[in-house]
Amino acid sequence: MSATPRTHRRLGPPAASPECVAEVEALLPDDFRRRDLLIENLHALQDRFGGLFRRHLTALAEEMRLSPAEVQEVASFYAHFRLLDDDEAAPGAVLRRCTGPACAMRMPERVPEGVVVEEAPCMGLCDHAPASLPGKGVVSDAILHEDYPVLARCRSGELPRDEVLAELERAGLRGMGGAGFPTARKWRAVAARPGPRLVVVNADEGEPGTFKDRWFLQTNAARVLEGALIAAWAVEADEVYLYLRDEYADLHKLLTVLIRALPGSVPVHLRRGAGAYVCGEESALIESLEGKRGLPRQRPPYVAEVGLFGRPTVVNNVETLYWVSRILAEGAELFTDEGRNGHRGLRTYSVSGRVRLPGVKIAPNGITITELIEEFCGGMEDGHQLRAYLPGGASGGFLPAHVTPPLAFGAIEEHGGFIGSAAVVVFSQEDDLRAHALNLARFFAHESCGQCTPCRVGTAKAADLLASPRWDEDLLNDLAQVMRDASICGLGQAAPNVWQSLLRHFPEVVT
Repeated sequence: MSATPRTHRRLGPPAASPECVAEVEALLPDDFRRRDLLIENLHALQDRFGGLFRRHLTALAEEMRLSPAEVQEVASFYAHFRLLDDDEAAPGAVLRRCTGPACAMRMPERVPEGVVVEEAPCMGLCDHAPASLPGKGVVSDAILHEDYPVLARCRSGELPRDEVLAELERAGLRGMGGAGFPTARKWRAVAARPGPRLVVVNADEGEPGTFKDRWFLQTNAARVLEGALIAAWAVEADEVYLYLRDEYADLHKLLTVLIRALPGSVPVHLRRGAGAYVCGEESALIESLEGKRGLPRQRPPYVAEVGLFGRPTVVNNVETLYWVSRILAEGAELFTDEGRNGHRGLRTYSVSGRVRLPGVKIAPNGITITELIEEFCGGMEDGHQLRAYLPGGASGGFLPAHVTPPLAFGAIEEHGGFIGSAAVVVFSQEDDLRAHALNLARFFAHESCGQCTPCRVGTAKAADLLASPRWDEDLLNDLAQVMRDASICGLGQAAPNVWQSLLRHFPEVVT
């Protein structure tokens, strides 16, 4: 008896419809099939259709020669992407409302009827708390300086490379994103590696309480770009990539205009984040620039050795590059003649909370919290007395009013915290520190990338423990030790500072 022929069925997801393929191709640029442009493509689709519909993701995967699972895993990783089934409707009006510490202190704004509210972590508007962003962002009054005199001196040979690096070393310039690695040393390490080399500008500040990158880009974007191009010249990099957090949509428009007018032949590529705090970590940022989930890499190798697209890469943050340009224009004395309490240089502090004049303050490095508040912030708000402060954002831990070390690298660690990106949040007697600690613990749980178990499970467990009426100090201490010892990146390692600092300095509020 002959066998009956079997009907073969196509396995896997259905093919994309010609209509959807046409919509995708019409919307995206000619080179959209490059793997590293996946996140940019997702942004373009959401900007046009109000969300990411399954039919468009299928078409995008087919055209980019990726599996639907690859596209789905990237789209679902980032908080700002809105995944929709084909029978759903995109929301008409969306309001992102900040839940950061400065905004949590204030009464929430009333929400208009018919508006969909999406709670979001810090938006970089702490000095305007409470902050909400309608649509794609606010409009900036930017100050443009479109000349690049220091870069011209470098390229002409008036400023040799060795002289540039020596001047940055004489100034003692360190990375201002949080780690504080010496800038010239990083550039030398990358320049020593075989090319081709790249430069990445980290403009993805996401630490709750940090908004200095926004301020620098609003007021001095050309100086930041000049610093980036000087870095590229110094290490002989072929290209520059600027990774900007998605909350700064207005700055994206500004930077697009400036980048088009840049002098020279080194291309500068502007890329958007998509709502992932972990991408402030340089290796996670690199992964995101390659169109992937922002998962921190195991190190070594370091990104200075094997970075973006496998090339040696300089990663500097916005403030660092701003100071590169100014130091080379005005001399190392700009830094060496400043500083307090045994520390040298200038530092940019993002100050928010219970002060009269919140904002970005360029002040002597090593200033104390009381000096900063009285001399640069107009003092405390009426009726408020300093009770506690975060010296370095959520990761820096809480310090009490009577503990006033210099706000500088290496000066706060003995008190159980660190300066990081110098996001200073000021609390008074009116603020519930337990509630703020729980809020920050939930932030870390939400922002954990999930790659390593100590962080993924630890941040969630910590949020549960901090919600209890009485904190289990022994269990929290054990949890902190495991997270610090075994987490891959700084998120899991620093998250315990939130509760450890309260247990140390404010035991009366946690028992």
